[in-house]
Amino acid sequence: MWDDAFPSFLIGLREGLEGGLIVSILVATLVRAGARSRLPQVWTGVLAAIAVAMSFGAVLTFTAASLSATAQEAFGGTLSVIAVAFVTAMVFWMRRSARSLSGEIKEKVTGALGTGAGVLILTSFLAVGREGLETALFLWTTARAAGESAGPMTGAGIGLVLAAVLCWGLYRRVLKINLTRFFTATGVVLIVIAAGVLGYGLRDLQEGGVLPGGSAYAVDLGGSVDAGSWYSTLVQGVFNLTPTMTWLQVTGYVLYLAAVMTLFVRGVRGVRASAPKPAAPTGPAPEAGAAPGERVSAVRRRPVWVVPVAVVAVPAVLAGLVVALSRPKPAGDQTVAVSETECGKGFSAPRPGRQTFQMHNTGDKTSEVYLIDPASGAVYGEVEGLAPGTTRDLVATVAGGSYAWRCVPTGAAAVTSKAVTVTGGGAAEAVAPVSENDLAGPLAAYKAYVDQRLATLVTQTRRLDDDIAGGRLGRARTDWLTAHRTYASLGAAYGTFEDYDQKINGLPDGLPDGVRDKGFTGFHRIEYGLWHGQSAGELKAPARQLAGAVAGLRGAFPRQKFQPGDLPLRAHEILENTLQFELTGDADQGSGTGLATADANLAGTRELLTVLESLLTSRAPKLLPTVDADIARLQKLLDAAHEGDRWTPVDRLGAPARQRLNGATGQLLEDLAPVPDLLEIRKSA
Repeated sequence: MWDDAFPSFLIGLREGLEGGLIVSILVATLVRAGARSRLPQVWTGVLAAIAVAMSFGAVLTFTAASLSATAQEAFGGTLSVIAVAFVTAMVFWMRRSARSLSGEIKEKVTGALGTGAGVLILTSFLAVGREGLETALFLWTTARAAGESAGPMTGAGIGLVLAAVLCWGLYRRVLKINLTRFFTATGVVLIVIAAGVLGYGLRDLQEGGVLPGGSAYAVDLGGSVDAGSWYSTLVQGVFNLTPTMTWLQVTGYVLYLAAVMTLFVRGVRGVRASAPKPAAPTGPAPEAGAAPGERVSAVRRRPVWVVPVAVVAVPAVLAGLVVALSRPKPAGDQTVAVSETECGKGFSAPRPGRQTFQMHNTGDKTSEVYLIDPASGAVYGEVEGLAPGTTRDLVATVAGGSYAWRCVPTGAAAVTSKAVTVTGGGAAEAVAPVSENDLAGPLAAYKAYVDQRLATLVTQTRRLDDDIAGGRLGRARTDWLTAHRTYASLGAAYGTFEDYDQKINGLPDGLPDGVRDKGFTGFHRIEYGLWHGQSAGELKAPARQLAGAVAGLRGAFPRQKFQPGDLPLRAHEILENTLQFELTGDADQGSGTGLATADANLAGTRELLTVLESLLTSRAPKLLPTVDADIARLQKLLDAAHEGDRWTPVDRLGAPARQRLNGATGQLLEDLAPVPDLLEIRKSA
């Protein structure tokens, strides 16, 4: 959060100080001109500027939210580029105008005093409004880049408050700031930040299909930089630089930074070289214009609150109209009936965009409900377990195409509604449903793999038993690791092993006597003894028990029930356990081989993805190439942690190496996260 707050803090401080200085000069000029009665007109203009800025922010937020995912990327990228243009122009303007800012504003106010209330309101509105619009646009793009609004809004709030305090201090002549130096220093920082925003915006435009080169990467440091570390998060939050960047991002970033920074620095030198000598102090501003102002305030034809209320209400109403007219009619206005006989009753063609449908079960059976493409059966959204008489929301993105409802009541045949056609709006993503039959082939292939590995494991644990029985503890340590890695590669089958898993690979956690408890058996019991100096005699019984349990599992496995739906779930869960136990060292009982086990877990994940490859490729063509790159990155890090059969213990890894391992595993987990949803068994299939 705090790393995302810094850019917004800087923009809030800078824009707030700029707007605050203008307001301070306006107020000071009126006071010195003896026209205090005109101050409400200044505050009215300021209030109008704030209202316009907030309304602009609301339009950005709510109109973008109603777009499809691809359109949001394109919309956000376009606004990011516009924001960079605004900030760049503001930086150069302030560098050029910092020395003469006070004189320019005083001159404008003095001229406005003789004209009337409207011009003075307009002067203050225009003076503050530009900063407000720039701030709203920059905050929106920053929050979008960060993926959350708490950090950017907090940073901007702190910056604005600090700016207000500084402006009050300047007005009271408590503080003095060299504006030229201030705007020069912050200008340099903002140019660097704007370069990052430009890079982020270009990436959005690529993902939105506006610009090419979305898969042409110039930088890919995911294997050596931990994306979740504090320093990586800080760099990403402040500068919008990510471990993976395309050639277009890098080119845009470098060219913008080189060109704009060069022009800015040259301009600063030029300003310093040609800076005029300080003028002698002058007396108070003339009283000109005070009398007309007093006459206008003396003859009021309307209540004093009318104009302030109007300048706030009008932008808010206009923003509301823009949001209402630009967003599609909420589909939530439709209540769609669900039952054995009237599936989809009340459904009419919605407009494109993000929609919320109210699904009401009018039947007497619990039902599954799916919004589908009637031609392919692909699913756009679903509600599971909708009980009779209840109503639940189903949220889905609707675009051009055909849509229908499929209701699957418990114990009854599926019912499909009449299809409707939606025009325009691009394309929405749908998932082809998976049935148990679709997973039958992958399940059979994986069960054959497990059966083969269990046969190997039986041989390996018998050899381990023989080593310990013969007192060959050095060889037993080597054979223990070989056998344990074989078992660790079967992660997707653990759920079918029933009580065997606890006997074979249980941990002492939760046992009354810990490592000395009689219930502590299996690989980790032998590991504890081998690496804590126990004798062969003390380890004979645990070794015999382990060999017997593995043989029992091999015989029982063909009869054990393996749920097809477990395969997609395990694709993610194997490495979740790795991150929780092996990469923290929590499962280690003295051998220091947690990374060897993690390596075996990765091999098991790779095998599972192999049997699921055809189903995944047809549903998400880009997923497996990304996952394969993640696996290769993690494998490279694990390979660097061992030499032959000797593995570096997790607790002896340096902090950077551990962070890279955790970061690579976390990234792989993130990219594997869609697998369970993509391959979930759906009754609509």
